[in-house]
Parts: sequence; structure tokens; C-alpha cells
Amino acid sequence: MIHNEFDGGPRADCVFVGTEGTILVSREGIKSNPESILKEELGDKAKRVYPSTNHHKNWIECLRSRKDPICPPEIGHRSASICHLANIGYQVHRTLKWDAKEERFIGDDEANKLLAPERRKPWVL
Repeated sequence: MIHNEFDGGPRADCVFVGTEGTILVSREGIKSNPESILKEELGDKAKRVYPSTNHHKNWIECLRSRKDPICPPEIGHRSASICHLANIGYQVHRTLKWDAKEERFIGDDEANKLLAPERRKPWVL
């Protein structure tokens, strides 16, 4: 994921680079390169979400109904993590490589120290 730093194209809040192209997402909308990516129909096995215009309302409704929310905890965690990682990148002023499984930066002790505040006793691990 690249934040607002896409060479050779329109500015975007987030740029996702994959094996078959690039998707640019911003408050103004979504674009892709090639454009055909956004025109492709999703297959039967594609993951889909139901419509929701308000995450807070959806969360309350799901507490009552026991239905899964539009944004389950794992997705919420990963979405928030991207924002935190971008802020760490701004602080250290360099490109970082992230290991999502370990939730650590690869080969960057300085950036890893910024993942959580230093803990005080009795909360030291």
C-alpha cells in the first residue's frame, strides 16, 4: 500500500499495487490501471459485503441481531493498522516493509519501536 505517492498518475489517498494492476482510492472515488479492473465482474467465489452507510449503526444492529458486522474485528484491525503504519512511515521519513503475519517491520528496529509505547510496570511484557 502506498499513501498519496503515486508517480505518473492521479493523486490518491491509497494506492494498492497487485499482480494484475493498480487501484487508486480517494475521497473523490476509485480508479484503476488498467481501467478494465473495475469493469470486471466478480466471480461466484469473490467475497462480498452487504450495503452499510454507517459503521456505528451497523455495529449496534449486529449487537442486537448477532449478525456479523460489515467490518469484522480482523478487518477493522487491519484497516486501522494501515493508518498507523503510514504515520510511522512519515515519522521515520522512509519506505518501510511490513510483515503482516508477525505485525513487525522487516529489518527496522527504529520503526518497530514506534509500534507501541514503552510499557511501565506492572504492564511490561
